[in-house]
Amino acid sequence: MQHVTPATSLGSRDTRLRLAFVSAVVSLVAVFAAVGSTIPLFNIYRAEDGLTTAGISLTLVAYSAATLSTLLVLGRVSNHVGRRPTAIVSLGLLVLGCLLLLNVHDLGILLAGRFLMGLGAGLASSSLTAYIVDAAPTRPTWLASVASSQTVMLGLAVGAIASGALVQFGPWPRNFIYLIVVGLLLLSAALVAISSDTVTPAPGGWRSLRPSVRVPVRVRHLLPVAAAVFLATWATGAFYQTLVPALVEDQLHTNSPLVLGLVFAAYMGPSALGAPLGSRFPPATAQRIGMIAFLAGWIGVITAITTGALLLFIATTIVAGAAQGIAISAATRGLLYDSRLTDRAPIFAVVYLLSYSGATIPSLISAQLSSVFSVPHITLGYGALALIATLLTVIAARNPHAGTISQPSE
Repeated sequence: MQHVTPATSLGSRDTRLRLAFVSAVVSLVAVFAAVGSTIPLFNIYRAEDGLTTAGISLTLVAYSAATLSTLLVLGRVSNHVGRRPTAIVSLGLLVLGCLLLLNVHDLGILLAGRFLMGLGAGLASSSLTAYIVDAAPTRPTWLASVASSQTVMLGLAVGAIASGALVQFGPWPRNFIYLIVVGLLLLSAALVAISSDTVTPAPGGWRSLRPSVRVPVRVRHLLPVAAAVFLATWATGAFYQTLVPALVEDQLHTNSPLVLGLVFAAYMGPSALGAPLGSRFPPATAQRIGMIAFLAGWIGVITAITTGALLLFIATTIVAGAAQGIAISAATRGLLYDSRLTDRAPIFAVVYLLSYSGATIPSLISAQLSSVFSVPHITLGYGALALIATLLTVIAARNPHAGTISQPSE
């Protein structure tokens, strides 16, 4: 395994390293704010451009397929070329995606824009999250895992709320949010450019492009439960992106873009609040608590959809969102246990491969089923997935082993 030499003493925690941490966090928020900004516009695209629920689901598939491909091929490249250049390229891809979405008039343009966003988000998912962990302060001890896992959710929530507000009340409802996000992405790139890198360039970059899935042996036993957590929670996030716009309009009787953004944020935003709560418990215990609460939230969501109760829907969505924060951060904390600098980008590549698989596969299935079953019926399938993941977590959750040798497993 190629070793990476720290470019800055991680023990000193000097001003430049703190700047790197802040820059990486701001950049990851910007990346996923860009991703979330499209969601409140989906109903406008449906109404004005004739897009269908199946077509909207395919946009998530295009986004996730690009992300998965990038993670498989480029998930380790920041170990060799550095965190900064990899992060700047990812931000550039998101800028291109936003610029393309300024001219959405058919499904093809929307698919292409989301595909570019997927490429950028995939590259950012491994490089920026590893950058955050590299540069994070040592105290509090939970900060690295919470910041790296929950900044994504925070960015999605911020992007959805800002987009919903600007679409409903701002000028140029189809475009203004993308211009704002482009500015945020360019600011993030500037911050990263003036920050110190946490790795120095090292040979082996071309070899790192060989598709690989790798985690250290000492945490390999944690992968089945972590996979269940990531798959179920990210499948739910995809549900809120692709099917909830139609549900909010058809079942809950509102077509407000701001309400749509708030509903999506009600799932993503509380995740960042739930994550520190889970840090009070060992990873296995926190995952069990999080997934049981997540299932309870899902039961409430299905009840709200059945009865058409918008307030109940939002309240139980908040419960599910906070619960996913507890479970996701605990799973991430377990996988990062005692990790070396060279472990982190591959670990996050695996985390996001599992996560985006959870977002992609159910979305692809639901897109095919949407012509046969109603959205409320498809919702029951997502609830069943949450039940299966919760049962597996309760039965099989384990803590990381201490004192084992850090060796990769392919």
